[in-house]
Amino acid sequence: MNDGKQQLLDWIEQDRETLIGFLQEFLRCKNPNPPGNTVSGAKFVSAFLESRGLPFKTIAPNPEMPNIIAATEFGPGRHLVLNGHMDVFPVGPESDWTRDPWGGELVDGRIYGRGACDMKCGTTASIFTYVYLNRLKEQLKGKLTLTVVSDEETFGEWGTRYLMEHHLDEVLGDCCLNGEPSSLHTVRFGEKGPLWLTVKVSTPGGHGAYVHTSRNAIAIAAEIMTDLLKLGELPVPEAPALKAALDEATDAIEQAYGNGASKTIRSVTVNLGTIKGGAKVNMIASDCEFEVDLRVPNGLTRQDLLDKADAIISRHPEASYIVQGGNEPNWCDPNADMYAYVQANAEMITGIRPAKVVSPGGTDARLWRMRNVPAIVYGPSPATMGKPDEFVTIEEFLAVVKTHVLSAYDYLTAAAH
Repeated sequence: MNDGKQQLLDWIEQDRETLIGFLQEFLRCKNPNPPGNTVSGAKFVSAFLESRGLPFKTIAPNPEMPNIIAATEFGPGRHLVLNGHMDVFPVGPESDWTRDPWGGELVDGRIYGRGACDMKCGTTASIFTYVYLNRLKEQLKGKLTLTVVSDEETFGEWGTRYLMEHHLDEVLGDCCLNGEPSSLHTVRFGEKGPLWLTVKVSTPGGHGAYVHTSRNAIAIAAEIMTDLLKLGELPVPEAPALKAALDEATDAIEQAYGNGASKTIRSVTVNLGTIKGGAKVNMIASDCEFEVDLRVPNGLTRQDLLDKADAIISRHPEASYIVQGGNEPNWCDPNADMYAYVQANAEMITGIRPAKVVSPGGTDARLWRMRNVPAIVYGPSPATMGKPDEFVTIEEFLAVVKTHVLSAYDYLTAAAH
C-alpha cells in the first residue's frame, strides 16, 4: 500500500467517532419520501461542507427537494462522480419499531434509523470520500464531483434525473461510484428495471344473490393477476458477458440476498402490491383496482413486458390500465477498472472479495449506465432496508467508507499514468 492510501486509512481511523456522529445526525434529519422533503438533510450536509471549507452549489428546481453539487479539478485526467441520495423510505407505523426511527441510536455496534442502510450510510461514504481526497490534491489527476441528491425513492424527477437533464456536463463524468446497499459480498454493475402498472376493472355490479346479472370486478381482476404472475416463467436471453458474470456470482448472490435471489435477479418478477374493490359482502363488486410491480431483467426490455401485460389485460373489456412509472434494465461493462479497485480494496479491508452482480432493485446508478458510463454500487447489507428497526453495523459502515475512499483514490491516481 502506498503512502497516500495509508494516510487516508489513518485519517478514517482518527475520525472514527466523527464519522459515526455524522451518520447519527444525518439519520435524525427526517427526510421520508413521500413526501420527499429533504431540506433538513441538505442543510446538514451543506453546513458540514462549509465547515470543511469546500465550496458547493445547491440546485433546487423543487424547493423542498434540493440537490448539492461540489466539484474539484485536480488536473488533466478522468472525471469520477460520487452519488448518494438524502431521501428515505417512509417509517410506517412507529409502533412496529423498537428504536426511534429518527433517533440515530447506537446500540451494540448498530446504528438504527430510517435510512441507516438505504442510503445515508452510502451517502456519508460519498461525502467523506470527497472531503478526504481534497486533502491529497497534489497526488491526484482528473476531476472529482460529489452529488448529494433528493427524490431517488420516486425515480428522481427532482433529483438525479433533473441534474442529468439540465446539468449533464457537470454530473455525467467517466465513472460513477455509489453506496446504495449491496452487501459486502457483492458489487453491482447493473440492475433490473421496474415497470409499475395500475389496473382498474369496472362492471355494472348488483346484488350478490343475482350473480347472473353482472360479472364481478374482483373476479376479473383475479384472472388478470393470475395471468400476470405467469410472466415470471418468460425465458430471458442474456449477453455472454452478463451471463458469465452472473453465473460466477451465484453463490455470492445467495449469500448476500437470501436463497432464491440468483433466480430473482435473472427472471421477470411480479409483485401484486395493492388491491381494493367492492362495497359490501353481499354485493357483486362493480369496481376493483390493483397495482403491480413488474421487474424487467437484463435480456428483456420494458416494452417486451409491457406488450405481454397489455395482451393479458386487453382480453378483458372491463379492464384498463395506466403505467405509473419505470425504466429499462441496465448494465455496464463488468470489467471496468473501478470494479477491480473496489474488489481489491474491499477484500483488503473486510477479507471478502465482492462478486460482480446485478441488483434486483433500482438505483440512480441506472442514469449513468443508460448513458454508457460505468456506474458501480458498493454498500452495506440491504437486510433491513425499508423495514422497522433499520440499521447498519459500525463495522459495515466503516468498511464502506474505507472502500469508497481508497477506490476513488486509485481511480484518480491511475488517471495520471
